[in-house]
Amino acid sequence: MVDHLANTEINSQRIAAVESCFGASGQPLALPGRVLLGEGILTKECRKKPKPRIFFLFNDILVYGSIVINKRKYNSQHIIPLEDVTLETLPDTLQMKNRWMIKTSKKSFVVSAASLTERKEWISHLEECIRHLLTKTGRQPSTEHAAPWIPDKATDICMRCTQTKFSTLTRRHHCRKCGFVVCADCSRQRFLMPRLSPKPLRVCNLCYRQLLAEKKKEAEADLRQTEPICSAIQGYEPSSGDDSDKSDDDKADRWPADTEFYTSPVSWSSFHS
Repeated sequence: MVDHLANTEINSQRIAAVESCFGASGQPLALPGRVLLGEGILTKECRKKPKPRIFFLFNDILVYGSIVINKRKYNSQHIIPLEDVTLETLPDTLQMKNRWMIKTSKKSFVVSAASLTERKEWISHLEECIRHLLTKTGRQPSTEHAAPWIPDKATDICMRCTQTKFSTLTRRHHCRKCGFVVCADCSRQRFLMPRLSPKPLRVCNLCYRQLLAEKKKEAEADLRQTEPICSAIQGYEPSSGDDSDKSDDDKADRWPADTEFYTSPVSWSSFHS
């Protein structure tokens, strides 16, 4: 399918239409060899509540954004390289059916489709694109993934101390390491996780201790590797150090609040051929 659509006029028109819908707020998407394979509306489990999001599957990236006017205007564009993606099928809940998790090193989140058939189609096309990319680049599948955030409504108490009750005055926070909903007292620490952000991020007390222990282990391992090298260099002395030589999810959606999603028998997703 990719070879058939690459460098065709219809593919260029489809990508241009997506760029037009995101407007100046989105990044250019047209690249030589890039093919738009499918698109559709999926429900993304956000921090506050599930929200409809528009998704576009290309042969090398997954793009999604917020819906302002369907098929006309989108914003809050996110671009995910497919070679960083792994998928995990999830069981249904009372509120959400046909669920699966999209896991990446920077962000992981849960989405659901309108039907079981559409979920199978999305997962099948995603996995095919990922396999093709990994084969092409020779990379191994990603093993490190960011933890998905537990939705706010999943708990009324801190998931660490289990004592603090959340209210209008007592805010919920999320640990960026484990994704748990925690209180301020249980998440006062910050830790630098370059994989997620160039700035130190909020973590819960338990994850902070674990991260410190991991950092200490890494430092000790590095020291053990350095010591034989240093001792082998005659006259080696360590340096004195005096050598002079940054959610969209919280943005208000203008999608009609009373819209019933997926009530129509029409398919909400389509894949190109």
